[in-house]
Amino acid sequence: MELFIDSADIEELRRCVAGGLVDGVTTNPSLVAKTGRPFHETVVAICELVGGPVSAEVTATDAAPMLEQARELAALHEHVVVKLPLTRDGLQTCRALADDGIKTNVTLCFSAVQGLLAAKAGATYVSPFIGRLDDIGQAGMDLIRDLRQVYDNYGFETKVLAASIRHTEHLLQAALAGADAATIPAGVFDKLLNHPLTDSGLERFLADWKKAGL
Repeated sequence: MELFIDSADIEELRRCVAGGLVDGVTTNPSLVAKTGRPFHETVVAICELVGGPVSAEVTATDAAPMLEQARELAALHEHVVVKLPLTRDGLQTCRALADDGIKTNVTLCFSAVQGLLAAKAGATYVSPFIGRLDDIGQAGMDLIRDLRQVYDNYGFETKVLAASIRHTEHLLQAALAGADAATIPAGVFDKLLNHPLTDSGLERFLADWKKAGL
């Protein structure tokens, strides 16, 4: 499974990628705005830091300006993956970009039929939002399973990128359901490394070592 960090904070990302466990980054205009840095400058800095796929999102809603923005983003760095909304105009733009070999991440996916259309449009990634579905009483993880089956049924190469992940159990269930990738906040990434039995076990080993006079 590819593991992405959902952030635009350079220092936060630097800490996460230091161990070599992070494959890429997803951003959005809101995350970049919080940094106070220029959008394009931030995207390039993240690409150079991570060295893997970096999703950068368009802000236009109509196909023509969306395509223009998308090409501008793709030209910033070879690692940019253009993030598009799962709308009619977004999928039209996705098809045009895919025909030119530009990687895309179609976001805000909330149903398997939407995901089917994204795959037909040539999306590199599709981002189903697990947490937001859970928030309205729907089982977000069912969408991951449905997308996995649909894509496998027809041999689509589009990767399922689990998004809106709120906790470590979400990530585990997405992995079990066959998601190709997941994007998580830095706080959730930190929790992946932690377990009280690991901590207590290490403390015991060190105490035994000390008692043995080694």
